[in-house]
Amino acid sequence: MEAAAVAPLGQPRAIGEVRLSVRNGPRGTAIAGLRQSGAFKAVFPRVTGAGSVPPLEAVLVNTAGGITGGDRFSCSLQAGAGSHLRLTTQAAERAYRAQPGETGQVTNRLTVAAGARLDWLPQETILFEGCRLERSLVAELAPGARLLLVEPLVFGRALMGESLRAARFRDRIEIRREGVPLYLDALRFEGDVAAQLARPAVAQGAGALASLVLVAPDAAAHLAPLRAILPAMGGASLLAEDVLALRLLAPDSYHLRKVLIPVLSRLTQALPRSWMT
Repeated sequence: MEAAAVAPLGQPRAIGEVRLSVRNGPRGTAIAGLRQSGAFKAVFPRVTGAGSVPPLEAVLVNTAGGITGGDRFSCSLQAGAGSHLRLTTQAAERAYRAQPGETGQVTNRLTVAAGARLDWLPQETILFEGCRLERSLVAELAPGARLLLVEPLVFGRALMGESLRAARFRDRIEIRREGVPLYLDALRFEGDVAAQLARPAVAQGAGALASLVLVAPDAAAHLAPLRAILPAMGGASLLAEDVLALRLLAPDSYHLRKVLIPVLSRLTQALPRSWMT
């Protein structure tokens, strides 16, 4: 009797989801709802010294240790009227080599009510050789909502001599207010990423970049001070009187942070502690 054929087992994949909603209460911002599953968790450190009423700080933790092909992560945040939510990550995220034909996916959705503020401040995403990652972020704002968003990205670790010669990364950011687009941005790198970054019209050889958007009534007041901080490989512009967009290029993650931390410190009451360790 012949033995039945056994199909080969696929590689184990990490799946994680965090859903968090917050509201404004008598003692400031408080958790209204929380659901977390799989390899994605949120922890809530105590925040002090960040103004009279500090924000609620959430720190995302990827317990899988990184992202590879076939992984699925999603985060959904809702800031209720008058609340202030600040989100960051425990450490830099890492996109590792993927198996052929497999792509990791990260989906983020932010909803900010009238009079609320949300600070989306993840640490760097580091791309490794052979990675395949697709990422999207959609932010829906009500009138009077405030949003500070930053996405730092590192193309291999410079001190380790890493260079991306075969990788794939797609990223899309959409910010809308009552359905009307305020900011749309997309990045796409595929194949020899190092050669693409070397092009003068792309990155002039930079190994790291950051995209930042501020939607706030006082956005215009920050334009001149931020331009004074930025090096030649950075720029800031007003897309509208209350929408400021900034892009920063740097040789590596160290030089990126050297500029990005003063920029964020100006725009926030206090940077999350994980950014300073």
